Amino acid sequence: MSQLFNNYLDGFLTYLQIEKHYSSYTVQFYRYDIEEFFKFTAEQNLNSLEDIEYLDVRLYLTDLYERKMSRAAVARRLSSLRSFYRFLSKENVVAVNPFSFVQPPKEAKRLPSFFYEEEMEKLFAECEGSDKPLAVRDRALLELLYATGIRVSECSGIKLSDIDFDLSVLLVRGKGNKERYVPFGYFAHEAAQEYIATARSFLVKDTEPHPFLFVNHRGKPLTPRGIRYVLNKLMEKASLTRKIHPHMLRHTFATHLLNNGADLRTVQELLGHEHLSSTQVYTHVTKEHLRKTYLSHHPRA
Repeated sequence: MSQLFNNYLDGFLTYLQIEKHYSSYTVQFYRYDIEEFFKFTAEQNLNSLEDIEYLDVRLYLTDLYERKMSRAAVARRLSSLRSFYRFLSKENVVAVNPFSFVQPPKEAKRLPSFFYEEEMEKLFAECEGSDKPLAVRDRALLELLYATGIRVSECSGIKLSDIDFDLSVLLVRGKGNKERYVPFGYFAHEAAQEYIATARSFLVKDTEPHPFLFVNHRGKPLTPRGIRYVLNKLMEKASLTRKIHPHMLRHTFATHLLNNGADLRTVQELLGHEHLSSTQVYTHVTKEHLRKTYLSHHPRA
């Protein structure tokens, strides 16, 4: 594509960062998806943005499926390209968005994995009984993640000023910099206060001052990758065979709330979901949990 195309692409990516508040990581995916499509169109001798038609999009989809690309990956590419052409339409660069006529492939529904309460007890037990700074930090980290259901990326961004211990409420900055308040209970309250008073002050004593709550062994802010590493180590110590993934404690938080009678709208607000449909998946988890419990315990199941 021409320099003009590169200018439009740069303008679109800037729009995503400035107007939509997308992370640099997400923007990189958009760039990759769009550039991959236009490499394909160049091979088809389609060298202008206005040349792309619905049939060209269908041909591209056929190519993706022949390369055994997953439905989730195909859906993401379509979403990226549809957004790009929507931007071009608003800028009066193209008259028609050829991607608006294409339906994304339906994804196979997979229920989110979560920890049972007995497994959570094993994880918490691994954090007890030690006053070493990193052990105290790990206890506060686990308690806060389970108490609030926040994302790992949100957790790494928590600042000391975001915690209100008087009200036991946490200010969370979610996707698109949207803010929400999430309450937390007694155990998280006690663990966080102990961590701040003892372990954090010890870990950051030789580093440049910074406002972030959770820190690594060098006193620097703990990254999402670092949090996942900590959680996986706790899993190993607790002899739990599963590997933890970034949202597993979040899924556990939502599932346990619903299992214990919380209403769906409240869970939606606590999780920071924009649409209720995103939260409804957890009702399927709780139904499956009830079914397995019934089959395991009813004498004539």
